Amino acid sequence: MLDAFAKVVAQADARGEFLSNTQLDALSVIVSEGNKRLDVVNKINSNASAIVTNSARALFAEQPQLIQPGGNAYTNRRMAACLRDMEIILRYVSYAIIAGDSSVLDDRCLNGLKETYQALGVPGTSVAVAIQKMKEAGIAVANDLSGVPLGDCSALVAELGSYFDRAAIAIV
Repeated sequence: MLDAFAKVVAQADARGEFLSNTQLDALSVIVSEGNKRLDVVNKINSNASAIVTNSARALFAEQPQLIQPGGNAYTNRRMAACLRDMEIILRYVSYAIIAGDSSVLDDRCLNGLKETYQALGVPGTSVAVAIQKMKEAGIAVANDLSGVPLGDCSALVAELGSYFDRAAIAIV
């Protein structure tokens, strides 16, 4: 797991080069947006339960067969596992935002998850829909400007969306 800084340094070191101006400029942007990243992560963390719960409700409203007898989220145990997995994905998306890099999401969460779900008979497309619903909720929370300084967060919100997209694509 590397953050954006360690990744750039490791790549330059592997090539035996100094950091380029382009690389330094990119890292400078991350530093200047550090407080925005913290605000987004704090908002996601503060609203994690609502994000997961509301996303699951929306998924089950669209796909009620999941919570009917024989469905993959039928029984309290399976429902709890579904909510747990959604929360884990959301947590790793928040780690990726704070690190400015998807490697923690890829390495610690997504690698092997598709195969695990296939082995358990979990419908990947339904999980991808749930992740997209969390994306919508997470972006809405990140775009809520109450209690934070004004500023353009469009690039950070796009980055947040890309981590959710990465997770959804990895499942199907």
